[in-house]
Amino acid sequence: MKGFYLLLKNRQFINEGWNAMSFWQDKRVLVTGGAGFLGSHVVEKLGQRGIPSDAIVVPRRENHDLRYWNACLAVTTGVDIVLHLAGHVGGIGYNIAYPATLFYDNLMMGVQLMEAARQNGVQKFVTVGTGCAYPKHTPVPFREADLWNGYPEETNAPYAIAKKALLVGGQAYRRQYDLNTIYVIPVNLYGPRDKFDIEGSHVVPAFIRKALEAKERGDAQIVVWGDGSPMREFLYVEDAAEGIVLAAERYNGSDPVNLGGSIEISIKELLEIVTRLTGFEGKIVWDTTKPNGQPRRKLDTSRAKQELGFQAKTPFEEGLKRTINWYFNYSGLSQP
Repeated sequence: MKGFYLLLKNRQFINEGWNAMSFWQDKRVLVTGGAGFLGSHVVEKLGQRGIPSDAIVVPRRENHDLRYWNACLAVTTGVDIVLHLAGHVGGIGYNIAYPATLFYDNLMMGVQLMEAARQNGVQKFVTVGTGCAYPKHTPVPFREADLWNGYPEETNAPYAIAKKALLVGGQAYRRQYDLNTIYVIPVNLYGPRDKFDIEGSHVVPAFIRKALEAKERGDAQIVVWGDGSPMREFLYVEDAAEGIVLAAERYNGSDPVNLGGSIEISIKELLEIVTRLTGFEGKIVWDTTKPNGQPRRKLDTSRAKQELGFQAKTPFEEGLKRTINWYFNYSGLSQP
């Protein structure tokens, strides 16, 4: 009997693999942001499914600035599937400093790309949204149905609303033009190849860089924003990339789909783990004159599990170790 069930399981795996490969067969795929943090991992997942590199289009900003119509029209020509991952993003400080830029860039890229895809006969358009689009005060875990039940946290609202507009746009294009648009919402991402500059990075790479550089210099303390109380959920970038590719293969609904990890921890706990893994033993100073951001952020992922068969696999601390090691090799700092 055990052998029978193993046979069924193997057959299911083979069938799922065949279905995935058949979905992508003879398809030309546009991955906006495909050279960036999340996008580069998505491109790798597509390659693992047997898609030849010449069938994956990865535009670069210096040649195709997607804020402009002609660039959007050019990159969607001859394309069957669009995975729209490109975005102008940053941490709390960056959102406070550049709200108009973030609103404009993200809205213009997405809206024009969707219209260009429609005009060029694209079959499927996948938009990657953001977990910060949820209202500031949302029952935890965040359910997709709660997305419109309030205003986003103020510091990142311009960026968040620009991304939410693409959900509305996709649903409108589905109704009017029958364009198969889907929308996925990943929670806070982290992992190798993230952006580690102090001004523009998110919390995980910012903490890693602060801790490693402070240790390298022999600093007695590091200063971080807020009071450490906000709770966050984190999703390893390779898991997120798999979820996005699964959504493209398996999902055809108009409702958004959350992609999350498994645990929620406080910013204070996160920093304690990062300092332990990096070997920084100095004092932590919390600058409470700076904003905390959204009080809590954890997603309900039951729809992703049901519709995509998706579940995050990477343990949080293991993902942090991989991220720290990657940054150590990238930056040339002393090994933790």
